[in-house]
Amino acid sequence: MVKATMAAMHAGTLVFAGGFLIEQALHPILAAPLIPHDVASRFPLPNPRAQEVRQLAVADGSRVWAATADGVYVLLGSTQTWSKPASAESAAPAFCIAPAFSAPGEVWVGAWNGLYRANSDRLWRAAPFQGPVSAVVEAPKGIVYVGGPDGYFRWDGTSWMALPKGPTTQVSQLALDPEGSLWAATGMGAFQWRGDGAEYVRAPLDQASAAIRGLGWGTDGEQWLATLGGIQIFRGKRWVGLITPDAGLPSADIRRVCHNPNGTWWVATDQGVARKSGKTWSVRRGPRWLPADNARDLVLDAQGAAWIGTDHGVGRIATALMSLEDKAAHFHAILEARHVRPPGIVEKCRLRVAGDTSTWEPMDDDNDGGYTAIAMAMESYRFAATRNPAALAAARRAFAACEFLQRVTGTSGFLARSVVPKDWKEMHDPNEEISPEAWAEQRVNDPRDKRVPVRWRASSDGQWLWKGDTSSDEITAHFFGYYIFHELAADAEDRLRVRQQVCRIVDHLIENGYVLRDLDGQPTRWGVWAPDRLNADPNWAMERGINSVEILSFLKLAYHVSGDAKYADHFLQLYDGHNYRRNVLQAPNLNPAWRTYIDMELLAFAYPALLALEKDAARRGVFLDSFERWHQAIRGDGNPFFEFLYASYRHRRHARLDAAQAFLVDTPLDLVRWSVDNTRREDLRLVRFPEVERWQTSRLLPPSEIGYSRTDQNPWLSQQGEGGLSESDGVFWLLPYWMGRHHRLL
Repeated sequence: MVKATMAAMHAGTLVFAGGFLIEQALHPILAAPLIPHDVASRFPLPNPRAQEVRQLAVADGSRVWAATADGVYVLLGSTQTWSKPASAESAAPAFCIAPAFSAPGEVWVGAWNGLYRANSDRLWRAAPFQGPVSAVVEAPKGIVYVGGPDGYFRWDGTSWMALPKGPTTQVSQLALDPEGSLWAATGMGAFQWRGDGAEYVRAPLDQASAAIRGLGWGTDGEQWLATLGGIQIFRGKRWVGLITPDAGLPSADIRRVCHNPNGTWWVATDQGVARKSGKTWSVRRGPRWLPADNARDLVLDAQGAAWIGTDHGVGRIATALMSLEDKAAHFHAILEARHVRPPGIVEKCRLRVAGDTSTWEPMDDDNDGGYTAIAMAMESYRFAATRNPAALAAARRAFAACEFLQRVTGTSGFLARSVVPKDWKEMHDPNEEISPEAWAEQRVNDPRDKRVPVRWRASSDGQWLWKGDTSSDEITAHFFGYYIFHELAADAEDRLRVRQQVCRIVDHLIENGYVLRDLDGQPTRWGVWAPDRLNADPNWAMERGINSVEILSFLKLAYHVSGDAKYADHFLQLYDGHNYRRNVLQAPNLNPAWRTYIDMELLAFAYPALLALEKDAARRGVFLDSFERWHQAIRGDGNPFFEFLYASYRHRRHARLDAAQAFLVDTPLDLVRWSVDNTRREDLRLVRFPEVERWQTSRLLPPSEIGYSRTDQNPWLSQQGEGGLSESDGVFWLLPYWMGRHHRLL
């Protein structure tokens, strides 16, 4: 769908309806409110020199031209490929390009050896001078201005004449203001010609750079100057201010400014492009949005799409209009097409070629079972909100996969992390022997680490390989999925199967002293909820609060689905007898050295059963106090899953519902896990908070500017993503969306 969007966007603004692209002009009325979404596409030029773009132009409102180190190229709309007009002379390198308004479909080209004219078929010399031309613009009535190291010249339709000297000849752009006056952006300031050639010089300001790269005018009368140091703003002759990274620009190295009649400004910088709409800046950089961050030029076509020339090719950012419901349909289509593998596991997929989803192949992950259970919860919310039988079928498919992860182990209650077909060769974490020396190093770094040479085992029928050493993360995510499925989607037969699955796992934990015991007879690396570990072993102090919440939630759900009093007895034994009441109030752990978003997500999975099923007012008060502590710790994130959870189980009025919806709106349509590196943005500071382990940004960026794609990942990280070599399944967005729909929070 994303590829279809990119290919079709060249024709104009589109809308999404029911997962299909529809021309807005043909379908002006849709039931759901439509929201603009950015869609990026790339148009690679044919060789490395051509990829070095100097300037772009749009002729006839839609045909795109590029001046490059390899000469001039035109993008052919029929094939979306670049073509080089035929010429008897070499115009390479070309420095500038501008539409020839007097001859629609043609352009002026400034090159190393003079001025040329071109159409899509051929290029020819258009002026007698032989020196470099670095700037060109055509005014109404066919008057043409050019500039370069040899000076400035004017073509009046019959002959060329030199303009009065004065401005420096280090010129990067010639432009016409709304009144038709000629301006030059130069390395020594901005200059204007008036009347019959009288020269007007705008003096450089002490508080702003004199190195001007570009000029632009807004419909409100503002003039913006792109400088090496920010954006100067004028109204007439009056200097209004200076926009720097403090206001939201990713860099002070500004190359071009461009105004859209709809009121937005686009800015090209060495750190990507920025767009100002009202008082809000949004930044588009990194491989999700651009061929390269070094944006040298930016132009808008007749549909308002931004074309960006970089030192590694041309990109376009266009707008698609779609409702959140259609966005959900778009993500569901991606999930079903590439993210469900036998026996119903839901997970991200691998891309053999970065960003190319046609090269996808399935992959495994440590937490396959947990992510499948989360998808089960998502589909259960979707069914509850829509009564769509496809949602119920998908929820049942996910539950069956979770059941299989228990049965495939051949045990009474142990649960596999993941399962793959027997012929898989490239597992995420293969079996390996660890040398005594390497094992000693691991134990020094983490005394709790477990030596697990055999992670994958064959199933009894020989058809599958299943992965052990299952973690507390897996069990907690499974139980969240079981609870939501049981309450919102399951029928009587489904509930019986849920009860059996839940009780098998909980019985295994009880029988083994509240640990998840693997086939080697030892607890798994993370599957520990035992009182002697959590309360008495200092190595487990970090997990004391969260693991106490988890095991109490498991027992509460087991009692709820079965009615067996033994689960209630074990619950009280831990809560009162082993003082897990005190432990619960320590969750989450907020010490920055110990704090993790994995724990924040796991608590979000564990709280619902406790809060909804606990009938004792005093105990419920303790759980609510812990829940409040958790929410205060993550409230600043505006995460829709966390905020909708808080609104559903605590206070709708105190939840950040606006921020949650903004997240859903801003999430890109492209689910490829591109790498995003925000360490070079000048509008951000790098900090060691909320987690000290890695560099994070001083303010939270929206989803479209980071590589975030899972709730267990820290959204504040300055570097994220997987190089475009994998694609998210979209459940991180679909779960809160359908949860919000079910609870009427959207």
